[in-house]
Amino acid sequence: MSKFQILVVEDDAPVRNLISTTLKANDYRFITAGSGEGAVAEAASHNPDIVLLDLGLPDIDGVEVIRRIRSWSNMPIIVISARAEDNDKIEALDAGADDYLTKPFSVEELLARLRVTQRRLALMKNTNNEQAFYQNGLLRIDYSLGCAYLGGDELSLTAMEYKLLCLFARNTGRVLTHKYILQNVWGSSWENDIGTLRVFMTTLRKKLEKAPGSPQYIQTHIGVGYRMQKTDE
Repeated sequence: MSKFQILVVEDDAPVRNLISTTLKANDYRFITAGSGEGAVAEAASHNPDIVLLDLGLPDIDGVEVIRRIRSWSNMPIIVISARAEDNDKIEALDAGADDYLTKPFSVEELLARLRVTQRRLALMKNTNNEQAFYQNGLLRIDYSLGCAYLGGDELSLTAMEYKLLCLFARNTGRVLTHKYILQNVWGSSWENDIGTLRVFMTTLRKKLEKAPGSPQYIQTHIGVGYRMQKTDE
């Protein structure tokens, strides 16, 4: 049996049953909630490893649930919602969601998102045990020296490129919105700074990726932001 416990927050019974059946068939432990207030209560009392959260809940909006949980916990939250507009995704991710899956969805994609989140949790645990280093495929960051390496060769990064790379590394597997990146790297979230961010991302990718047009490490989520992917190469 998987040691991971998942909180399923969904007021639509057929969808909740589909998710629950999928989790049970794949040896996940799970608990369910059909409302926002119930979700916050279950999260606080059971401290699940991952939350699967619908946004359209009968009492409070799912984004408010994210904000409440984030006030005291960093547990991964994967949104599963019929809201498909970029603004809805950005609002949920900015509130603290880790990933966003749009309805209708396949159970295979749901399971893949869960595996990604599990890998990120394992990576975070390893990072906590070895704070001085980060390893992802051929990419290695030595935080104590302030250096990054690719396949043993040191990357010639500017201070801003290194800061961006470290932010992505510490959030491997998580979609970071433009606003989140700007606030954490530049200390601002002005709309016109997104162009500057894209310029830095272009130069960072040229140094980091073998084929910048088909990035292996940092994936673009168009209109939303970027995500550091876990790779074995």
